[in-house]
Amino acid sequence: MSSLTVHAGGLDLQNPVLLAAGILGTTGASLRRAALAGAGGVVTKSLGSVPREGHHGPTVVAVECGLLNAMGLPNPSYRNFQEEIEIARKGGRPVIASIFGSSAREFSQIARGLKADAFELNLSCPHAEKYGSELGRYPEMVESVTGAVKAAADVPVWVKLTPNTADILELGLAAQRGGADAVVAINTLKAMAIDIETGYPILGNRFGGLSGRAIKPVAVRCVYDLAAGLDIPVIGVGGITSWEDTVEMILAGASAVQVGTALQRGYGIFEEITVGLARYLERKSLTLEELRGLAGRRS
Repeated sequence: MSSLTVHAGGLDLQNPVLLAAGILGTTGASLRRAALAGAGGVVTKSLGSVPREGHHGPTVVAVECGLLNAMGLPNPSYRNFQEEIEIARKGGRPVIASIFGSSAREFSQIARGLKADAFELNLSCPHAEKYGSELGRYPEMVESVTGAVKAAADVPVWVKLTPNTADILELGLAAQRGGADAVVAINTLKAMAIDIETGYPILGNRFGGLSGRAIKPVAVRCVYDLAAGLDIPVIGVGGITSWEDTVEMILAGASAVQVGTALQRGYGIFEEITVGLARYLERKSLTLEELRGLAGRRS
């Protein structure tokens, strides 16, 4: 079969299909299991400087086109997660720590105190006050936070961008100016659901983030725009549930992809996607590098 090894965002990956942040990244054991199941790398749940319980429930609700979640960034703090990262590393794949903070200083503090193979800066969560997209929608803040973490860390730095903006390329360029090794696009779309019997919003936080198949066309467009306008790699995420979705994202310009909501089908999703991708490349007589961005070169 065709080789799936790729160098993306400063990391050497056995394949370009990674576990996305916030799905199974709450324990080292679940991260390790994803790696052993075939993920090319794994991303932890977002870690902050202090423990957080998150929003009151309901925090997740299924809708007809995916999932709505408003977890509120619950986490034990980065100080209490280092052992879990070491457990995850036993899976033999890179462990990327997703981190969040309310300022460039807080981000850099976490990056200095946590050891991982790379950092993914959560500048895009749509449902946590003072965090995520509340910072990440401002290019100057994206550049400042990225620069601060690059100065503090000796590993690659990825920046996860919000789609809840008028111009995601502007945010990507800010991350690039700050020294990012890659951008990750996209996080969830801000959304909500209402119970028509009671008249109340279903989520405890009222609104949350939409993930799943419904957001894939948005993610593909964002990856296409970013890949065309940036000099650094783009990691595509959002609605990927099959090898066909993965091919589409790579055609748009993604160097690698992340899988999240599709993990509802089980850990076998990683092998399912990588086997399908390898067979597609063999059938088309293409390498991953030749496939990446092909849609842009043909437009």
